[in-house]
Amino acid sequence: MEENQVIRQLNWIYYIQMVIALIVLTAMYYAWSKGLYEPLDRMSSLGQAVQYIIIFDALITIPLGLYIVKWIKPQTYDKYFKCAAARILLASNTMPLGIAAYYWMGCYQSMLWVAAIAAVAWYFSKPTRGKMEAEMTPEDPNIPTY
Repeated sequence: MEENQVIRQLNWIYYIQMVIALIVLTAMYYAWSKGLYEPLDRMSSLGQAVQYIIIFDALITIPLGLYIVKWIKPQTYDKYFKCAAARILLASNTMPLGIAAYYWMGCYQSMLWVAAIAAVAWYFSKPTRGKMEAEMTPEDPNIPTY
């Protein structure tokens, strides 16, 4: 795989994640506006379990996604593609989950904030040529860090 091909394929994954979030948003808004489901009580045991699952998913996958490339330090384009694709998927998987929970719980604002945090993480996982070059360049141990 060459550099331009890696960036192109990563951009496909990046924008597909946004399309998935938009599809979930549209479907849940439609179902909510037409009254196709009964909103889940956020204080019920099921409502609290859904909240815990989504919040813990955000707490685990967003930091893991944003730092996976720094931990693995890939040296080839194939390994970089796998790590960067994992970064995009991990950092943004909470976005559609938070949107769905927002509507499922009757427009519960906290779930929208979780989705917004995942959207910010999704934005910072955008693949660019400069980011790829910086992450694939080996660190020089002789450069002091202050």
